Amino acid sequence: MTPPVVHSLREQIREHILEGIVSGRWQPGERIVERRIAVELEVSQTPVREALRELESLQLIESAPNKGVRVRNLTADDLKESYPVRAGLEQVAAELAAGRLADDTAALEREVAALREADLAGDGEAQVRHTVAFHREIVRAAGNAVLRHTWESLGIEVWTTLSIRWFSPEPRSHAQEHQEIVDAFRRRDPKIGPLLKAHVLSCAPRL
Repeated sequence: MTPPVVHSLREQIREHILEGIVSGRWQPGERIVERRIAVELEVSQTPVREALRELESLQLIESAPNKGVRVRNLTADDLKESYPVRAGLEQVAAELAAGRLADDTAALEREVAALREADLAGDGEAQVRHTVAFHREIVRAAGNAVLRHTWESLGIEVWTTLSIRWFSPEPRSHAQEHQEIVDAFRRRDPKIGPLLKAHVLSCAPRL
């Protein structure tokens, strides 16, 4: 059984705000009031402020003196900017992790199985969660702390959520796409790095 994931309070608040933006609770240009969120969630304003700063660093929201925090009017082009950077990092990760993952793909297979269930249920939230977890396992297996820190700093969960929920033109077989990557690791495909890079680039949002 996979142990439950325990998120920090800041991460939970960040996900709450992100879900509000994705669902349309807060429209582009609309102000997000820190104090109201704190009251709604029954928390202090400090973790709310931290969550907002994180989302601002990812350019999902913007703040201005005397105007507060507002939702940015994001386009597919805005979201696409992080994908070439992420693709390059994951190519390196796949090449570093190739031997380790060829010997043991169990962690990747668990996420593929979960993705298969999410695909069948049309569960977008689960698709995001297990897609990100799959790629995180590859980055973790690379065993390079600098690479992992840089990858995490891109806000993968945020951009994956927006890409799948806002800009995916049609349903995708997330499980099948990721199973192909597992199979490539198993057969020790010498092109695993470029293969994973191409996969990540194919996930960039399209109008």
